[in-house]
Amino acid sequence: MLVKVASLDRAVADFRALGFEVKPASSRHAHVWFAKGPIIELVTTPAGARFSRIPLNLLWGKGSGTRMAGWAVAGEGFCDVAVLVDSPSSAGVPIGKVVPWERDGIRFSFAYPRNPSVPFLVTPYDPPQHPASVTHPNGASELIGVLMDVAPADRAVFDQIVAGDPVFEVSAGPVTRVRAIRLAGLASALDPSLLHGITVLTEDEDL
Repeated sequence: MLVKVASLDRAVADFRALGFEVKPASSRHAHVWFAKGPIIELVTTPAGARFSRIPLNLLWGKGSGTRMAGWAVAGEGFCDVAVLVDSPSSAGVPIGKVVPWERDGIRFSFAYPRNPSVPFLVTPYDPPQHPASVTHPNGASELIGVLMDVAPADRAVFDQIVAGDPVFEVSAGPVTRVRAIRLAGLASALDPSLLHGITVLTEDEDL
């Protein structure tokens, strides 16, 4: 789950104030890990990324530039969601290039569907990075729900990518977007002023 933030340092401080353990990953990324399942990734975008649509399409395939330029112009909040796959090329949907990547000795591959509205594809980290255990002071133990609106034009490709994963709670909507995430174990609701534009629900809470 990708969350666009204006300042990574500020967002890391705020999420820690909310009771999350946050692990910096690079100058533009930080992770909120759980012992299993999806993670929250705080991201910033480089200056000028909004002008990189055509170069990125050439570098990583059609759809990548539109998606990443969209991250750049978006305000703070949910900007994308990734689905884990053994191989991006086996997802059965039109994609750009499969891109092998390495960061600090961690290897993975990713690919962006040509439809920039649906989740993108990423392989598990090698070596695995999920901690054996993690204790968030706010009690959060697992990301168990991603609440999404999916536009009718995107639904067939979305369903092909997600393949029935129960973590996705899907409603029909005019545009495809993440509305909220649901965390198991949260002791209480979180201060929205520190969430950088996202909505986080407790296990039994509804929008």
